Amino acid sequence: MSIFKRFLNLQLLKKNNSKEIDFRELLHREKVELDTLGISEYIGDKRVLVTGGAGSIGSELCRQIANFRPKKLLILDIYENSSYELQIELEKKFPYLDFKIIIASITDMERVENIFKFFTPEVVFHAAAFKHVPLMEDNPTEAVKNNIFGTLNLIECADKFNIKKFVLISTDKAVNPTSVMGATKRVCEILVQTYDRVSDTEFVAVRFGNVLGSNGSVIPIFKKQIEEGGPVTITHSDITRYFMLIDEAVQLVLQAGAFAKGGEIFILDMGSPIKIYDLACDFIRLLGLVPEKDIHIEVVGLRPGEKLYEELLMKEEGLKETNHEKIFVSKAEQRKIEDIKDKLMELKKYTEWGQEENLLMKLKELVPNYTLSHNCESNLR
Repeated sequence: MSIFKRFLNLQLLKKNNSKEIDFRELLHREKVELDTLGISEYIGDKRVLVTGGAGSIGSELCRQIANFRPKKLLILDIYENSSYELQIELEKKFPYLDFKIIIASITDMERVENIFKFFTPEVVFHAAAFKHVPLMEDNPTEAVKNNIFGTLNLIECADKFNIKKFVLISTDKAVNPTSVMGATKRVCEILVQTYDRVSDTEFVAVRFGNVLGSNGSVIPIFKKQIEEGGPVTITHSDITRYFMLIDEAVQLVLQAGAFAKGGEIFILDMGSPIKIYDLACDFIRLLGLVPEKDIHIEVVGLRPGEKLYEELLMKEEGLKETNHEKIFVSKAEQRKIEDIKDKLMELKKYTEWGQEENLLMKLKELVPNYTLSHNCESNLR
């Protein structure tokens, strides 16, 4: 692309950026509106903790929770810059809100326990996680340490301090996982369902697909690539993903908490999966440009751990309807907590010792339908 043509494209892009982009045009379906029935009953005038509270999902959770006027909103995150930005936003938009920013890592059990002991939350939304698939393929010990053992720390504290509800944010990548990240999130789902059977806390998980516009998702990446003149890169011409709007995802999470009796995995009807190639073309057009004329689309190949298509449900799970036509629930998995703890003790040992081969094999034991990526398999040879 010539410098002149790139300049013209950038000018056109800046002009179109002055208009707010309606992501619903990319979904090709009606926005899912969820009820607020029952949400105020378990959030209103309650002490609510959101982990990963400064992230894309976590921060939107905080905004929507604020509307239900909790007694106190506790926002836990490890990243100070994004936490500070959220603090400024909440102070401006919700002057009445009593909230506290807590900088901490969920992997620090002593710190987590002190937070639960001092602030005594009644409801926990757990959104803190490492989520980038290729990065976690290269850093499996950190994925396990943060996603699994960080979650375990929170679950054990929720049980110890008699938290009423604990809602785990999960992902469709946990279904028949082909990545370390997906496998760790599947273990988190198993932990939630297993502990629910032995605890007074109502543990529940919410599983959904990709969120349009969230940090690290395809839309911000596409936008940056277009601003640089292209090309827009996709990993495969036929790759598909389920997508939803960020406020839809958060409404599902809040609604699931209202429906929860304990042990469920809630799943949103997200419509049909969307081809990433079609999404790229639609987004380029939405910005006033022409695909393959103004901006080239380049196929670069699947990344380690990446699926050609995602699933929301395993065959053995089955589905049941809820009181909302767009929300379904899968049956609880039956596992003995003693068996889980024994495997986790070994997994923790391999994590601390940095023994990636043993770690991956133990992860495979915990999640039998986990298929190691070629990248992981090559690292084991």
